[in-house]
Amino acid sequence: MPDPKRTIAELKELRALTADENGAQRVAWTDTWLKARDWFTTKIADLPVEDHKDAAGNRWITLRGDSEKALILGSHLDSVPNGGWLDGCLGVMSALEVLRGFAEKYNGKPPVTIRLVDWADEEGARFGRSLLGSSAFAGTATIEADRGRTDKDGIRLEDALRRCGVEIDRFPDAQKEQDNAAAYLELHIEQGPVLESMGLPLGVVLGTKGVERHAIAFTGQEAHSGSTPMRSRRDALAAAARLALELRPIAARYPDAVCTMGSVKTYPGIVTAVVGRCETTLDQRDLDVDALAELYRLAREASERFALQERCTVEWSKIWSIEPVPFNLELVDLCEAAILETTGYVHRLPSGPLHDAAEVQRCGIPSVMMFVQSLKGISHNKIEDSKEEHLELAVEALDRLAAKTVDWILSQ
Repeated sequence: MPDPKRTIAELKELRALTADENGAQRVAWTDTWLKARDWFTTKIADLPVEDHKDAAGNRWITLRGDSEKALILGSHLDSVPNGGWLDGCLGVMSALEVLRGFAEKYNGKPPVTIRLVDWADEEGARFGRSLLGSSAFAGTATIEADRGRTDKDGIRLEDALRRCGVEIDRFPDAQKEQDNAAAYLELHIEQGPVLESMGLPLGVVLGTKGVERHAIAFTGQEAHSGSTPMRSRRDALAAAARLALELRPIAARYPDAVCTMGSVKTYPGIVTAVVGRCETTLDQRDLDVDALAELYRLAREASERFALQERCTVEWSKIWSIEPVPFNLELVDLCEAAILETTGYVHRLPSGPLHDAAEVQRCGIPSVMMFVQSLKGISHNKIEDSKEEHLELAVEALDRLAAKTVDWILSQ
């Protein structure tokens, strides 16, 4: 049986080692991140496992089983700057506790191979490329676009990786780790308020939402704020503001959709001038690909309507997009059953944030995630927290899910 209290104690130990008064500082490819990985080495020293890093810097801990078919459990030790004490590392340390249980129960030889992975640079906090290690594993790495990325100090991604013993041109070799992978499980904090609002400790994740991200520019006419009558204005900000408010009823058409205008820049940007140009960004997310396309269509039509009404023009340009990734339905059912056995209550919900599990599912390996409630829905912040009793339930439920998944693998 797993010892959830040990997992919580180890998470607190990691926090003490790699956080300061502002929060966690385990940014990937930094000395603090390497320190966290060295600390993790001490936690597996007495286990009958193999330990290696793949070509993208992902770390693999392997407990060989009677079958080469592998159940993978994982998450990431890296954090954002000034991050929380649970984001990512909860999944790694709970996976370690489950692996310990398999090693003890089966005297070091479980029915299938159990693998723990600590993905490299899930956050993308330093160089702006999220899911770096898991995308290399999945074969979706964008090497040429990424190698020249720089951090705030001008250090190139390629050079930072090399300092840690990783060559970006060897990323495709990480795909070898897919061999014999039969299923992937990941426990993570929700990072949102849904489970807390429902009074539930745990939830089943249906998949990660797709994202459509665009830059939208409204162009009107700069004019003097004192001498230009209201009826004569071509105010680009007015058109943008109307779109910002219209995003709410657009998103409300779908239960889990979100639309966010996260950035607004005005020109000339002075108090005495009507705005002649307004540049905004729009982020839209949903788990359903058709719903995501409809969200985009409605927002674009609305922008054109408001531009016309304000006697402005509007231009759209794509920033980035990623398709929705639904998780394996059989594993979703197994996850629900594990949570029900642990808590008696369960809820299914999509994930708005991206996760490594989506990259694993994307390359055809059946995957599912479990969420544990986040207090106040806060993450990527030093006040990120979850109740310890909920964390204990999460470790227990993950252990149950792993056992069910092993049986599922053997039945295939």
